[in-house]
Amino acid sequence: MQQMASTNLTVRLARTRTEIIKAQELRYRVFYEGMGALPSQEIRALGRDMDGFDDICDHLIVIENEFSLNAEDLKVVGTYRLLRKSVADQFGGYYSASEFDLARLKNYSGEHVELGRSCVDPDYRGKAIMQLLWRGIADYLLAHDISLMFGCASFPGTDVREFSSALSYLNRFHKAPSFWRPKAQMKRYVPMKILKKDQLDVRQAMREMPALIKGYLRVGGVVGDGAVIDHEFNTTDICLLVETSNITGRYQKHFMGAPKKLEEQVSA
Repeated sequence: MQQMASTNLTVRLARTRTEIIKAQELRYRVFYEGMGALPSQEIRALGRDMDGFDDICDHLIVIENEFSLNAEDLKVVGTYRLLRKSVADQFGGYYSASEFDLARLKNYSGEHVELGRSCVDPDYRGKAIMQLLWRGIADYLLAHDISLMFGCASFPGTDVREFSSALSYLNRFHKAPSFWRPKAQMKRYVPMKILKKDQLDVRQAMREMPALIKGYLRVGGVVGDGAVIDHEFNTTDICLLVETSNITGRYQKHFMGAPKKLEEQVSA
């Protein structure tokens, strides 16, 4: 994977423990301080969102002022957590397996990557940061020859009535093929088919849809069966999947433009 830069922002994999900690601190500010997630005593004391998966994942980060002579100016302003199938198989599986039964993904050939913990510093939100993160993901997909990316995508809040149109729309028009479709764990299963066909308003569904999920849909995203309410993070989660064969051309054109490749990156 290569390093890419835009003005004073750089996207690459984290290389050091310090950079991972900075990403965890950003996640804490976004998820716990900004979105109302409920931290454990340890997480609150440290001011970092963290779990055991952090040690086996790659961490994609957007850094401001990486090339400044003053190290204190370096700041992580965006992040994604990436877990490849070949790694998950060695270390006990995926984070999203606690919410979704992923057994059918074995029917999808090739290398997979689970995407999670996506967030951007509130002071830096805008097209530029997400564009850089998507460029970094695209480079990662190519570097590891990944055929499928997936993960939990979240609606803010735990009252499904607030986004019943969006969930019903996804269930009706964007279901993954049944032979590799994940399903919400039985004890946590929340039906996505909430509205009947004649009640469904597509415009309302789009208004309810988070921007990140809309982005995945534009590149061919599909969803699993059922949603899960995550009270810890104050979200309602769906399993969202994208076949990389669907995005190689359109993704480059609509999301990435022509990324400028810089020096070769040392893997995290």
